[in-house]
Amino acid sequence: MKLDLLTALFVFMLATFLGMDIIRRVSRLLHTPLMSLTNAISSIAVVGALMLAGEAPDRLTTWLGALAVFASTTNLVSGYLITDRMLRMFKRREAPKS
Repeated sequence: MKLDLLTALFVFMLATFLGMDIIRRVSRLLHTPLMSLTNAISSIAVVGALMLAGEAPDRLTTWLGALAVFASTTNLVSGYLITDRMLRMFKRREAPKS
């Protein structure tokens, strides 16, 4: 299925505004679960970028796909690191053994 440019831009704009509206309404207490959800979405973006880079018909598409793989992977890894750090902050520390 091939999308024309206008349809692709419309979908991108709609997803951007919808995502901003949803994230703006999320409570601060739900930040860690939200980060986990965005990490899952980023993993889907990595798969899509790999597909784009793998079967690209020209060099520009290959380079843009590789850039998308790098950006999505960076977002995915840093999101998991931040979530892990936040969860460690809430763990109880053991009392020092005397």
